[in-house]
Amino acid sequence: MNDSFAPSTCLATPTMHTGRSRYSLSALRSLIAERREQARFRFDLKRMAADNPHLIDDIGLTKEEVEAEIAKLPFWQR
Repeated sequence: MNDSFAPSTCLATPTMHTGRSRYSLSALRSLIAERREQARFRFDLKRMAADNPHLIDDIGLTKEEVEAEIAKLPFWQR
């Protein structure tokens, strides 16, 4: 489906200015977009696990993997 378990690589190459690491605005936007996509995936996964648990097997995840991903949601969304 999507590779939400992969670590973020958006900020892997910082640009150097006067000895301090700085990141470009486009890298920051990309990181924010990636985090939102991960949060949306986790929210959809939570909803799928509650409404249609048989579909979890269809996407190739185990119940433990689903619970681990749902646990990454902020406490107010769990």
